[in-house]
Amino acid sequence: MFKLAYAALAIALGVLLAPVAAFAAGDAAATVNPAGEKLYKSACVTCHSTGIANAPKLGNKAAWAPLIAQGMDAMVEVAIKGKGAMPPRGASSADDVTLRAAVEYMVHASQ
Repeated sequence: MFKLAYAALAIALGVLLAPVAAFAAGDAAATVNPAGEKLYKSACVTCHSTGIANAPKLGNKAAWAPLIAQGMDAMVEVAIKGKGAMPPRGASSADDVTLRAAVEYMVHASQ
């Protein structure tokens, strides 16, 4: 009897919590500014899709982990000022907000 009641409770909780989980997943995706993806696809993709000049490839968790550990502000600062072969602003004319959005897009895709 106890196993049956437990199974019924588990099913009920799963049904009740499924929309919450779906909302949380959608909410995380919604926090990424679409301007970041647009800038990535127009400027950042050249190096970050192939790893040119040691640029961390989009989606490479191991390459991005130490950068992510430094924090978003540090990564955005690199995007603004440039580093190594990467020119300031990734050779784009993007403003700081859009650069941050591109970094957030790459981080989100690489976690």
